[in-house]
Amino acid sequence: MLHIGIIGLGAIGQRLIKKFKEHPDVEITAVCDRLESLVRETSNALGGVHTYTDYQGLIADQRVDLIYVAVPPKFHHPIVMDVLKAKKHVLCEKPLANSLDEAKEMAQAAKEAGVIHAMNFPLNYEQGATKFAEMIGQNYVGKLRRLQLTMHFPEWPRFWQKNDWVGEREQGGFVLEVGVHFIQQTLKVFGAIKNIQTRLELPDDPQKCETGVIATGELEDGTPVLIEGLSQIAGKEHIGYTAYGSEGILSLENWGELKGGKNGEELNVISFDETKPNRLIDELVKAANGQKAELYDFEVGYRAQEILEELRKM
Repeated sequence: MLHIGIIGLGAIGQRLIKKFKEHPDVEITAVCDRLESLVRETSNALGGVHTYTDYQGLIADQRVDLIYVAVPPKFHHPIVMDVLKAKKHVLCEKPLANSLDEAKEMAQAAKEAGVIHAMNFPLNYEQGATKFAEMIGQNYVGKLRRLQLTMHFPEWPRFWQKNDWVGEREQGGFVLEVGVHFIQQTLKVFGAIKNIQTRLELPDDPQKCETGVIATGELEDGTPVLIEGLSQIAGKEHIGYTAYGSEGILSLENWGELKGGKNGEELNVISFDETKPNRLIDELVKAANGQKAELYDFEVGYRAQEILEELRKM
C-alpha cells in the first residue's frame, strides 16, 4: 500500500484526491492546507485522516511515503526541496517551478535524493493524447509541415478556478496553466523547440496575466511551430493541438477529442478505447514497488519550463 500525503487542497488537489480514493493500492494518510476549515472538511470526507496546516509537519509524518504537492507554482520550490531533503517520494503539479533557476535546482536535487519524482502531466495517460502520439508515430500525417497550438478562453481565469493567483502575471495565465501540457507533449512526441519568438498581449494592470500570445518556433528539423491564444473573447473555450502534414491532419481538441483526415477528406472524429483508466496512479504504485514505470520526472518538467520562460518573456 502506498501512503499519500497531500499538500494543497484547492481545486487541483481535490481533483486528484478523487483518483487516489478510487485506487485499491493507495491510501491517503494525511492532508495539509493553510486554510484550517478546508483541511477539516477534506479530512472528514476522507474518513478522518491526519491533518496539518504546516507542511513541515506532514513531511515529517513517518506514515507518509509519497507527497503530492498541489500548491500554487511559486511555493513548489521551497516545499519540494524540503520533501527531497526528507528523502520522500514526490509528485508535483505543473509547472515544475516559478522560474528556470528554481526548476533546475529541483531537478538536480531530485536526482541526488534518489527518490521517485514525478510531474502531474495527465495528458500522457489520457487515451486521446496516447492515440495522437501513436498515429503520429505511424506516419498518419506524412511529413510534418506545421505544428499548431490554439488556446481560446472566453474568460480567464475560468469560473471553476478563480483564486488569488491563476489570473496574475507572476505565476498564472493560460500559457503556464494550459500551454505547459502541450509543450510537454511536443517535447515527448516531436522533440525540442528552438528559435522561439513571442509576443504577449498584456492588460494595463501590471498584476494581471496575459490576454493573448502569438509565438513561433521550430522543431529540430526546421518544422514551424505556432502557438496562439486569446482570452476575454466571445464564443466557447477551445483548445486545439494540430499536426499538419503532407498527407493529412491530426488534431487533439479540448483535451480528449481526436480528429483526423487525409488530404481531400473531411476531418472526422477518430475513436479509441475510452474505458481504459487514467494510469498515473498505477505508474506511481509500480515505481514505489521497484517496477519499471511510465513517469515524467523533474527533468521533463525542467525542459518544459525552459520553453515556458521563453514564451512568457515580456
